[in-house]
Amino acid sequence: MTLQALSGGRFELGIGPSGPQVVEGWYGVASEKPLGRTREYIDIIRQIVAREAPLKHDGHHYQIPYEGAGSAGLGKPLKSILHGPHGLKIHTGAFTPAGVRIAAEVADGFFPLFMNPERFDLLKVPLEEGFARAGGGKSLENFETQPFVPVSMGDDLDSCRLPIKRHLALYVGGMGARGKNFYNDYVGRLGYEDEARTIQDLFLDGKQREAVAAVPDALVDDISLIGPRDRILDRLDAWKDAGSKRHVTTLVANEASPEALRLLAEALL
Repeated sequence: MTLQALSGGRFELGIGPSGPQVVEGWYGVASEKPLGRTREYIDIIRQIVAREAPLKHDGHHYQIPYEGAGSAGLGKPLKSILHGPHGLKIHTGAFTPAGVRIAAEVADGFFPLFMNPERFDLLKVPLEEGFARAGGGKSLENFETQPFVPVSMGDDLDSCRLPIKRHLALYVGGMGARGKNFYNDYVGRLGYEDEARTIQDLFLDGKQREAVAAVPDALVDDISLIGPRDRILDRLDAWKDAGSKRHVTTLVANEASPEALRLLAEALL
């Protein structure tokens, strides 16, 4: 609420449930029903920001006021003393079908980690299912899709691809266990199932350099804007087309140089 007030209502909150390795290995809590936790969390935030009544929530993950084991019995519903602008937008990090469905139902938008603008079919059904559950006329017209898009401008394609391949190898290969890696599954749905399995096997076997080399050029090209100026502008046409259909509402440029950002701004704004 402080950031919302300081920014004059321009702050957007992004949250995500993460995966079981991080949730249990870093946060120290059970990773059960992560999307249920997301749903409850967003409901609580909206109550806090609205300030229509003292906060109460009785869910599977959160009980406010808390009255369970170890409680002093002194908790009571409270209301924030901060008064901020209404209309805080909440976005989730999502790309699994279930995660996208929850985002469409309870959030104002979502951040796919990476996206092929020509493969909106992977998101269409769960989005429509989530909108239907939300009701109230919710649709792509009032929902934000803001993918992270790696940008690397230069004449040497291999050099431009390399940092993106390293990033993909880490996520596809190392962000999860065998059989439980959401990024690996997503790359498989993008059409690179065999390659994703190879990347993971190499990475988890300690062969990170080989895992990076196993990332297909085509995958990098699908999800990124790389290469010389004219090549980036050519690929940008696919993103513009996706934007015209509201398949994409904001292109979040990752790792872009000032020159690349200027090029994107001139082409898109």
